[in-house]
Amino acid sequence: MREALGDIHGNKPVEIWFQDEARVGQQGTHAYIWAPIGSRPRMVRDNRHDSAYIFGAICPERGVGAAMITPAANTEMMNLRLAEISTQVAPDAIAVLNCDGAGWHQTGGALAVSDNIVLLHLPV
Repeated sequence: MREALGDIHGNKPVEIWFQDEARVGQQGTHAYIWAPIGSRPRMVRDNRHDSAYIFGAICPERGVGAAMITPAANTEMMNLRLAEISTQVAPDAIAVLNCDGAGWHQTGGALAVSDNIVLLHLPV
């Protein structure tokens, strides 16, 4: 981990943060109804799809966290999450945020990482 931080942390305290996200919602499936044996009644099936994403992060050592529910999982929502996490990091500390390989966790493009957060990607 010291290699990932390099000289960024200086003499600042380092917090280890863990984060992940989950999709929850509705996805229409087979519909079953009670009917007499041998009959085939018509049934309206719900084919709507609707999801939300729960983003969460925690620093176990300090017992603090940051969470939000968003309509999508993308770079824009990751930027909102990083901004929220940065408000929960102790003053004058730096957070090492463990991330998996999701596309919106990558540092290229429009990902805005605060000065008090360093992303540490899990090995592939």
